[in-house]
Amino acid sequence: MTQATIDLNSDMGEAFGPWKIGDDVDGDIMPLISSANIATGFHAGDPNIMNRSVMLAREHGIGIGAHPGFRDLVGFGRRDLNESAEGLVNDIVYQLGALREFARRHGVRLQHVKPHGALYMRAARDETLSRRLVQTLRELEPTLLLYCMESSITCQVARELGQPVVREFYADRDYDASGSIVFTRYTQALDPQQVADKVLRACTEGKVRTVEGRDIAIGFDSVCIHSDTPGALALVRATRARLEGEGIRIAPPQLF
Repeated sequence: MTQATIDLNSDMGEAFGPWKIGDDVDGDIMPLISSANIATGFHAGDPNIMNRSVMLAREHGIGIGAHPGFRDLVGFGRRDLNESAEGLVNDIVYQLGALREFARRHGVRLQHVKPHGALYMRAARDETLSRRLVQTLRELEPTLLLYCMESSITCQVARELGQPVVREFYADRDYDASGSIVFTRYTQALDPQQVADKVLRACTEGKVRTVEGRDIAIGFDSVCIHSDTPGALALVRATRARLEGEGIRIAPPQLF
């Protein structure tokens, strides 16, 4: 059954001082999405960029989310670092609090939190980390949406403990037979129409083709396109146009 409404999210503010990650198209992508995952300083981002990103999201009425990562600017948060679950959750709280203050400064609230890169993938398979993270969110902000994959341990734990989740579909990543994305540190340019077709099929049929060459069922509430993927703006434009052409509305999760 075709989904009538879907969230479209992308990672924003992934720069540091004068250095930019990807094509530096945040200003063009922001009006096309419905939720922004704003880098919070550990894998990318700094106070000035966070402030500008929040202002840009507010200008376009975009749902604002914290995008905390490993303390790894050099590796862009895509290296799995050896840190305890407690230490990682404290890092997430630190980053979440920083963005929340910028949001409060501009009269908006955080909609969600979405771990970045290798931290996202660590939580997806690590029950200790996922449980500690969700327990902490229950204490701090029990209505904050947690973005994760449906197949992840994070999703299972959040549902068990009552934290609201937004299940993601990755337009610009491959899937394996387990329903997880195939993690990569470097992404090649993709064909915008093929990506749009992939997303439309997922929205209308609930299926995705895996790297093993077979179709699997996929459940999701939000489509993610990474802003650092080469040609990201073209991917977002093509995907949004294809979905809207089929009558699928783009809106943040809280507007469903």
